[in-house]
Amino acid sequence: MTILVTGSAGFIGSALTLRLLERGDSVIGIDNHNDYYDPSLKEARLARHKDHHNYQHFRINIEDGDAVANLFKDHEFNGVVNLAAQAGVRSRSHLDQRLCQRRAVLHPVRAHSSGGWLRGRRSDGLLRSTDETGRRP
Repeated sequence: MTILVTGSAGFIGSALTLRLLERGDSVIGIDNHNDYYDPSLKEARLARHKDHHNYQHFRINIEDGDAVANLFKDHEFNGVVNLAAQAGVRSRSHLDQRLCQRRAVLHPVRAHSSGGWLRGRRSDGLLRSTDETGRRP
């Protein structure tokens, strides 16, 4: 499987990326590498998997809709995990920004999707698609 992981240099994103690579998946990771925390933290997390033969990394901001759309044009994904987020924010403007980021990821997912949306968890630990549940968002 080829999985897109946004926020792949973040704390959770990098841990998930390692797990997916260990499982045998191919991972395309994107992260904007902002400086909210010491940038060396993201670089250290990224260093754990950036040279893995099944990993590709792109330093892009998911608010850049064209860059995200190009990823979907250039790659076929079996799944998308959106973990990109600005840490430590709770203001209205940051919530608006988060919605814009999600929209930038969801539009190409819908445009390039051949199956259902993923939601829920199966007994084998994988997410269920809406094709399996019979429900659509």
